[in-house]
Amino acid sequence: MLVAVAALVARAPEVVDGEVLTESWTWVEGLGLTVDLRLDGFGLLMALLVSGIGLLVAVYAVGYFGHHASGLGRLSGPLVLFAGAMLGLVLADHLLVLYVCWELTSVTSYLLIGWDDRNASSRGAALQAIIVTGAGGLCLLGGLVLLGQSAGTYRLSELLADPPSGTTVSVALVLVLLGALTKSAQVPFSFWLPGAMAAPTPISAYLHSATMVKAGVYLVARLAPAFADVGVWRPVVVVVGLATMLVGGLRALVQHDLKLLLAHGTVSQLGFLVVLFGIGLPEATAAGVALLLAHALFKAALFMVVGIVDHQAHTRDLRALRGLGPGWWPVLGVAVASAASMAAVPLLFGFIAKEKAYDALLHGPGWAGVTLVVVVAGSVLTVGYSARFVWGLLATDKPAVPDVPGSSAPVTSAPPPPTGFALPAQVLTVPTVVLGVLPFLADGIVGAAAAALDPAVGDVHLKLWHGLNAALALSALTLGLGATVFLVGGRLAETAARLPLLAPSSVGFARSLRALNRVADRTTSVVQSGSLPAYLGIIVLVVALVPALAFAADPSWSGWPPLVDRPAHLAVSVLVVAGAAAAAALRRRFAAVLALGVVGYAMALLFVVEGAPDLALTQFAIETLSVVLFVLVLRFLPDRFEPSRLPRRRAVRLGVAAVVGVTVTAATLVATGSRTSEPIAAGFVERSVPEGGGRNVVNVILVDFRALDTMGEITVLLVAAVGSLTLAGSAATYLRRREPGGGRARLAPSTRAEDQP
Repeated sequence: MLVAVAALVARAPEVVDGEVLTESWTWVEGLGLTVDLRLDGFGLLMALLVSGIGLLVAVYAVGYFGHHASGLGRLSGPLVLFAGAMLGLVLADHLLVLYVCWELTSVTSYLLIGWDDRNASSRGAALQAIIVTGAGGLCLLGGLVLLGQSAGTYRLSELLADPPSGTTVSVALVLVLLGALTKSAQVPFSFWLPGAMAAPTPISAYLHSATMVKAGVYLVARLAPAFADVGVWRPVVVVVGLATMLVGGLRALVQHDLKLLLAHGTVSQLGFLVVLFGIGLPEATAAGVALLLAHALFKAALFMVVGIVDHQAHTRDLRALRGLGPGWWPVLGVAVASAASMAAVPLLFGFIAKEKAYDALLHGPGWAGVTLVVVVAGSVLTVGYSARFVWGLLATDKPAVPDVPGSSAPVTSAPPPPTGFALPAQVLTVPTVVLGVLPFLADGIVGAAAAALDPAVGDVHLKLWHGLNAALALSALTLGLGATVFLVGGRLAETAARLPLLAPSSVGFARSLRALNRVADRTTSVVQSGSLPAYLGIIVLVVALVPALAFAADPSWSGWPPLVDRPAHLAVSVLVVAGAAAAAALRRRFAAVLALGVVGYAMALLFVVEGAPDLALTQFAIETLSVVLFVLVLRFLPDRFEPSRLPRRRAVRLGVAAVVGVTVTAATLVATGSRTSEPIAAGFVERSVPEGGGRNVVNVILVDFRALDTMGEITVLLVAAVGSLTLAGSAATYLRRREPGGGRARLAPSTRAEDQP
């Protein structure tokens, strides 16, 4: 990650100036698959966040786990793999490469969330996350394939430059949105992200604030300028994003666990980002880029602060904290500054981004006004839970809560963290403060990223003071109402907790899984009845009916072929028909097995007649092995077939047999008259001497033209021989052990009275 940061910083000036860097590597040439990478302004911003915050999280994890923590190596491997997959995702210029990296982030996040594999809650949270994001990933794959096929290209840059249209594209966009919204934890899929807080805090700081959950936002941001006006794109992203912002904010207000408070706050902020990027307005896109940067900085720092508090004070419950002592002021300063940026307090970068978002919506179309009202309401909730977070860390006069462990003996002091442990959070806070006072320093990266998404954005100028305007008034109103929400937070929390939307977030998921299991149980009880005849009937019917449908669609018929080429064919046919009829008519199992053997050996004779001794030998070996297996199994089965007492069942079996027989016969007749090219036999004869060096055409075919096929047949023969020998030896040993005197035993003891002693 350090190398990635250095490489990105080295190329940043030219990318910020508008240059696009590309690389391409052939992956599967025959399918036209290439690994196409593209670094533009937005890719640069995302790559810097992925690599830069990932580097700081890696340093932070050393202090969190300790130098000799058990399993730290097992954590660092998937963490670095996740970083690489996320880097590939934001740089991919090929839809299928993007999808591969997308799924890699899901798999590695599953491993990271479930790192503590002895903890049932960690395993459950990991499974829940991969089920939700994996299902969304399947939808995404379908959408990307439809988009690529409609556009005639799988290059993302080419698709966005000349976007396709039509019903297929509308369906594709719905599928893509399902993938993006599940990844970014939007309502109604938002429950998996708070559950993923079972992961260690460094993982939460990286995956669930700065990177993985931004993957869905990244995809929405890439596609919105080209497709915002297509189909249901804009209504879906705006409605879902606004609902997520409100629901996440309300849920954050009622949390007592600092980590869960941040998790639900992340859900709310992700909804805000989806609205800004998905709405498709150039000014909103620029505001979304600024908010994306601000959110990654303050949220990663806040998660790190929670991890430090938990590590040192051994609690994250804000009701059990009563101040942390003077040695904690550097950490508490990070918490206050980052939380204030999250609440959009002036002189911090969060305020710059929020005010730009207000301004973009104020100058948007008429419907943007309704969006602005809901965004302001969601921002009020953001101020409320940000203040609650700071209060939980700083307040010293909290009442004891009897049901909360540790609140009766609250934490009033804890050993301050080592400098190296707190340093990554402090590093992340520096740009939050500096860019809040000097926002023009971010003009280059924010402007380049926004222009890469939508060329209509134009120049971006971030300012701290725009004068007395409507956006500033809305910011002041947001802070005032947010402070009010915090002050009445107790009563508001009690009221909000009774709302259906604020029920435990995993309840709906658990109910869905239980319903799915019930459906699966009922389906299995029907299709897996345990009846071997039923299974066989279904299999042969499918095998027969699927080709029959193809024949019915194209009923070509070239007339009856010659039924008999030579007298030997007639003799072999008589054996096959007689053996098959006997196998169907005989009531004793042993006799039926022998009749089936007659059919198999007759087919081997047919191969001999047709001049294929290799096939005949293979058929003889396999038929012998099959008869041996049948004989060994017959020892444990009744001597006779049980006659069916249900006429309907017998009629069904006769019907299945008739359908299969007719279909196979028709297929054979059609196939024999459907040749469209000359047989290859003449070519083998012509090439036998010049290429194979032999006049025995069959031998040349076996050892030269079809050598691999012959090797496979020899392998089959060896397996059959070894299997027959092993089975015969095992059977003899088994029977000798069963015989009281240790002597020979017959395979099938006689049941006739005259044969008994």
